[in-house]
Amino acid sequence: MRMWQTIRASSLARHSHNSPYVALVLSGSYEEAGDLGRFHVRAGDVLLHDRFEAHIDRFAAAGATVLNLSLRPGQVFAPGAGAVSDPDLVARQAEQSRSAATELLLSLVQRCAAKIADWPDKLAADLIHDPSIRLSAWAEEEGLAPWTISRGFAQVFGISPEAFRARVRSRQAWKAVQRTERPLAEIALQSGFADQAHMTRSVKQVTGMSPQAWRLANRFKTTCFPIAKT
Repeated sequence: MRMWQTIRASSLARHSHNSPYVALVLSGSYEEAGDLGRFHVRAGDVLLHDRFEAHIDRFAAAGATVLNLSLRPGQVFAPGAGAVSDPDLVARQAEQSRSAATELLLSLVQRCAAKIADWPDKLAADLIHDPSIRLSAWAEEEGLAPWTISRGFAQVFGISPEAFRARVRSRQAWKAVQRTERPLAEIALQSGFADQAHMTRSVKQVTGMSPQAWRLANRFKTTCFPIAKT
């Protein structure tokens, strides 16, 4: 991924990034629909991406110029959308130092929530909040046919509602494995998986590593680099 990126294509197919990064729109506009919902961004807007987050991008006719800045694994930030009042200030800093530009951007960004424009946005938000909801019941409550839900959601987000829900569960489990010492079987159950083996397959599909491997890696990191007490 290039730091300075000018995109003229009408769209970028659904893709995932292994490393966290922040994208600052310098000019133009585009729509991004992914694991965190759908965002419509323009100059001055910011999208903060977590590891293994997947999304599809659709651009206006004029395209967009974007400043991409890598975030360190473990760097504290909340994935989602925001904005800065002076994007040129960050761009000028990036010409001198990428790391300094990243710190500046994180200090200036004002967070904003995804806007619910239509039912695909609402379904994505509801699945992120509670992946255990029954899609058939949700469709009935919204007055929509199940096939409309499946086809319409995929047109916006590039995957079916079932696949979107599976990714939500996998990412939630992946984070719980690293942040807690709860048994893996318990995490699997609370995340909505049929069993631990199901969770293992799903997490590995999204992140490339099994939950057990992530837990061991996190323990090794904590042991080698203990957090200083204050």
